[in-house]
Amino acid sequence: MLFDLGNAGTPADYLPGQFNMLYVYGVGEVPISVASYRKEKLLMHTVRSAGTVTSVLTSLGAGATIGVRGPFGKQWPIAKAKDKQLLIVAGGLGLPPLRPVIEEALAAPDRFNGVRVLYGARSPPDLIYTHEYDRWRGAGGCEFFLTVDRGTREWKGNVGVVTTLFPKAGIDPKGAVAFICGPELMLKFSILELAKLGVSPENIFISMERNMSCGLGTCGHCQLGPHFICRDGPIFSYPQVRDFFPREGV
Repeated sequence: MLFDLGNAGTPADYLPGQFNMLYVYGVGEVPISVASYRKEKLLMHTVRSAGTVTSVLTSLGAGATIGVRGPFGKQWPIAKAKDKQLLIVAGGLGLPPLRPVIEEALAAPDRFNGVRVLYGARSPPDLIYTHEYDRWRGAGGCEFFLTVDRGTREWKGNVGVVTTLFPKAGIDPKGAVAFICGPELMLKFSILELAKLGVSPENIFISMERNMSCGLGTCGHCQLGPHFICRDGPIFSYPQVRDFFPREGV
């Protein structure tokens, strides 16, 4: 979904990893991550129909009016990856919150010691932003790796979960800073595999944005131990939320 911001603000107000509350009048609101790069002229959100509000959002046509409240949340700590290998790992609709990071990295690739983007989806029809893959692959310093859990007869790429891409990506275990977003099970196994490779837990950052509700930390639906995801996150370093994932020695 692309929105004309009018006089409400400019895309530069939105930092990679932040989210907005999108409101359908008379229906309700939902938290959705900002998917646009801050230098783009329009505000973009990628929405999957999965409930009452999102089903209405995805049915709206051009020119519809909705409410937008935000931005909220902490950004991906891109500065921590300076002069290091930036590793971006996304599963399914975990790619939209990381798209602004990819665009930031491609705009100034010299800040990093290489950029690796690893993206997985359930099947080829579930892949999103397919029109951007060639541009991402062709940008300086960026290597893009793609997989699906279940291939089709026409699919010629890798088949398997996103962690099957790790051995192919040339990850630098001592110099990588990883940003991960996706379903909880994918987060767990990505963290475990990166730890096995030797990536420091302090250099692993995850988005917990799938668990938010009100955006203000008042409803309590997103409480995770001492944290409220919408207020204290949605971006966390792995050590901050380690106790809420099965660690298996990590």
